Amino acid sequence: ATTPPRSPDARGVGVAECIVSELVRKTTVRSPRKYSFWCELPKSGQYLPVRERRALARAELLMADAPVILLEGPRAVGKSTLLREVARLRGGEIIDLDDPAIQEAVRADPARANTGQGLVCVDEYQKALIILEAIKAELNKGADPGRFVLTGSTRQDALPPAAQALTERLTTLAVYPPPQGEQAGVREDFLEVALREPGAVVTQARSGTTVEEYIGRICRGGFPLALGATTDTAQRRWLRDYVTLTLERDVLELSNLRQGDKLSDLLGRLAGQNAQVLNIDKAAEAVKLHPVTAESYVSLLEKVFLLYRLRSWGKTLIARTVAKPKLHVLDSGVAAMLLRLTPEKLATLDATASSEFGHLVETFAVGELRKQASWLDGIAGLGHWRTYEGAEVDHVIEREDGGILGIEIKKGGRVSSEDLRGLQALRDAVGDRFVGGFALYLGERSYTYEDRIHVVPLDRLWAPVS
Repeated sequence: ATTPPRSPDARGVGVAECIVSELVRKTTVRSPRKYSFWCELPKSGQYLPVRERRALARAELLMADAPVILLEGPRAVGKSTLLREVARLRGGEIIDLDDPAIQEAVRADPARANTGQGLVCVDEYQKALIILEAIKAELNKGADPGRFVLTGSTRQDALPPAAQALTERLTTLAVYPPPQGEQAGVREDFLEVALREPGAVVTQARSGTTVEEYIGRICRGGFPLALGATTDTAQRRWLRDYVTLTLERDVLELSNLRQGDKLSDLLGRLAGQNAQVLNIDKAAEAVKLHPVTAESYVSLLEKVFLLYRLRSWGKTLIARTVAKPKLHVLDSGVAAMLLRLTPEKLATLDATASSEFGHLVETFAVGELRKQASWLDGIAGLGHWRTYEGAEVDHVIEREDGGILGIEIKKGGRVSSEDLRGLQALRDAVGDRFVGGFALYLGERSYTYEDRIHVVPLDRLWAPVS
């Protein structure tokens, strides 16, 4: 179980979207707590054990305490693969509600899904919400931890009232596109270490990642099937089709939009605000939508995981803190596609491309930090900090004990004293609560600039620290 299978039958299209049943059947790995199968990392020739997905380890941890776990996130990030692995490890039954025949069977007799005392795994539960009432009835009789594991590609709070049957009885685990560490087959721990001992992140090792390599990573994003594309053109086509299907299928399943034809245009305008303070009125005016309608459409785009609002942090700390959220496209590859930015265009770094590249770098880094936060305990909140006087920190992570970590993200190969003003202002504002601040940049060296403020290469996010 320490080497990948050599059979061509074991080759996969990506970490999260390999053909599980075939791989399990054809590989010779048998240890129940080791690797169940391997997937070839696209374009690398390397293999990564699916057991190494941090989301899976997190799910297993949560199952020790909660009777119902919901794996929630975008389509095509590997939720079904994780569900199958959970079922394989624990001997569970899978109910695939993406299958119309199974949907109809569950609607006809939802109680049949809960027979026996073993683990029940429900894929895409939102396709037949009646199953939640059956699960609730089972829980009312008493259920052990880890009894049910569900997956969903729409945020639970966006679904009809029937979906709220288990609101207070399930534990949600966000599943995002695999982070850079998982794509490379390493265990990244930047945020975990930085929250505990920031100085440990500063090492003598120099980064060998070039600007061109950063651009490639950012434009690819993290969706496994996009990573598995054989050309950049095919990759952009997959991302474009993914967005189209999400708008035409998932959004319309949630709401009957009166002006749905404008949704795609609105998304394009919002992408133009990527990594910036959200201005819904401006986007609404550009596509001739009423601001109230545009707000509801933005909420829908959040609920199908195309984008998200990073809330303003510190409003109770300083009265002059800007209250508006920042907008981020969830995946940097999708953002680049929506903005029609290619590695070739970004390589020119003309004035327009340079500005947009800075926003893409920020979205990429914030997304990687968001992924790492999803599998950690002890985090009270994520946000951005901006004052009317001009102090700004791109990402703020607050620990449950009140400790504050600030992250500033720079697109260049050097960091000036001016670039660190926001971190200095945050440190002065929160005092002893300031655990540390980092400026992530595209240069080579790591160093401590001054008290609790450090400068490190962006690739430290996925280079193992401990």
